[in-house]
Amino acid sequence: MKLIRFLLGFGVIVVAISACSSGSESGSSAIELPILGERYVDDNQDTVYHQIAEFSFINQMGDTITKADMSGKIYVADFFFTTCPTICPIMKKEMLRVYEQYKDNPDFKILSHSIDPTHDTQEVLKDYAEKLGVEDAQTWNFLTGDQEKIFEIGQTSYLTTAMADQLEPGGFLHSGAFLLVDGQGRIRGVYDGTKSDQVDRLLNDIPKLLKK
Repeated sequence: MKLIRFLLGFGVIVVAISACSSGSESGSSAIELPILGERYVDDNQDTVYHQIAEFSFINQMGDTITKADMSGKIYVADFFFTTCPTICPIMKKEMLRVYEQYKDNPDFKILSHSIDPTHDTQEVLKDYAEKLGVEDAQTWNFLTGDQEKIFEIGQTSYLTTAMADQLEPGGFLHSGAFLLVDGQGRIRGVYDGTKSDQVDRLLNDIPKLLKK
């Protein structure tokens, strides 16, 4: 069942990225952001949407960050590791753009999950954040914790790729996706964090949720 859910979700992600890549900028600004992932109708005929599962991880300051802390907040999530030799440096450069634009908004957060928590301890993440110019975790949280739980939440909640793979550079396989999540824990957009035009769209979409 988890595999089916993951594959269905992955299909939604691919469609979403394709949709983000087409259409005019003016046209996209007028469209309501979709709610991505599986959904079903319950016994009361209400539509129940896919939501991020409960989680508890440690940020670069040593604080515990949970799903409850994100309640009512708009946030962008991604998966990375500090020794990544491929796409992570590009992703973090692009995420800095998001951080700089919205870091003063108390209703906006960023959650960057390390998929190599053995190496990426709280101290390593703190040093990494400071080198990026992120002095505290008020807006941008670099998260570490149990590796299997990070893999699980990446694949089953965020519907993205996050796993160990010794055939990949650095020993891990992960998506470059930036995932936009609303205050109810629902995925509202997926963007390629290695492409500036996709991150431009993310920057334009965030205010649509902050206004709600």
